[in-house]
Amino acid sequence: MRLSVFGGGSWGTAVAHQLARRGHDVLLWAREPEVAEGINTDHRNPLFISDLDLDPGIRATHDLTTAAAHSEVWLWVVPAQFSRTVMEELKPVFSDRVVIVSASKGIETGTLRRMDQVAHETLGMEPERFCCLSGPTFAREVILGDPSAAVLACPDLDLAARLQEEFSDRHLRCYAGTDLVGVELAGALKNVIAIAAGIVDGLGLGFNTQAALMTRGLHEITRLGVALGADAETFRGLAGMGDLVLTCTGGLSRNRTLGQRLGRGQDLETILGSQREVVEGVRTTPAAARLAEKHGVVMPITDAMTRLLTGEVDPKTALHELMTRQLRVEAEL
Repeated sequence: MRLSVFGGGSWGTAVAHQLARRGHDVLLWAREPEVAEGINTDHRNPLFISDLDLDPGIRATHDLTTAAAHSEVWLWVVPAQFSRTVMEELKPVFSDRVVIVSASKGIETGTLRRMDQVAHETLGMEPERFCCLSGPTFAREVILGDPSAAVLACPDLDLAARLQEEFSDRHLRCYAGTDLVGVELAGALKNVIAIAAGIVDGLGLGFNTQAALMTRGLHEITRLGVALGADAETFRGLAGMGDLVLTCTGGLSRNRTLGQRLGRGQDLETILGSQREVVEGVRTTPAAARLAEKHGVVMPITDAMTRLLTGEVDPKTALHELMTRQLRVEAEL
């Protein structure tokens, strides 16, 4: 199978590696010319996860048109806030035969759109040809071949099942589903809770606090997902709870690490300035808060993180406000 991967960061590199390891003909587009050159000459990404060897079958390019022409299955791993711009550039070479599999985890801040909605607005793409790949998958561990699992969601279950067969092997097991909205939102919203989990750790708090935060965080992202048309069951599976647990507890999580540094008193701009890769949760958090307000969904953790990231409160104050907010009748389940 011929596949084009758009995005040469850690996760784009890992997806390309997995597909090439699976025996597919993979061409990766990277925004940075040095990434394309490094993959082609040394079989390593010189900027992201540079210490790991990649499958020699991966080829890379800095040219968007070349990548688009390589196949009619596009793996989309461009950060959410840049996706519209890149899709607009691809519009002249897009055809209705193209299938997009999005592995981007974010919400466009200006429009509050998911990636399938951005693709529809820019490319005229129908939901039946748009899929989402998400789940508890750190890029480094996928490249290393640690057993991992993810969800491939598409409104067309037959298409999801076909892609499931092409993507899965003994290293990565994919599960097919139809809840595109739920899988997209779960992947984006868990980053908000992961920042909060990092702050809890950075403040030196214990397991009680972490467990309460993650559990209540799962509740509130599920509420927003259901309000937007998702299936609540999606948030109890790999794309929801699975990815939430990984991102809130794993040391490789960029969102959790950012939260830790905030909890230790570091400045947000300083932290972001030291990061080569995008921390999607920083932009997704205020977008999620606006979506929640628009749909009348109560999301106290998301609201607290929004106020913290915009400088209205410090980490200790945000946590204090969460714990002392007005009590109301609220079912646990």
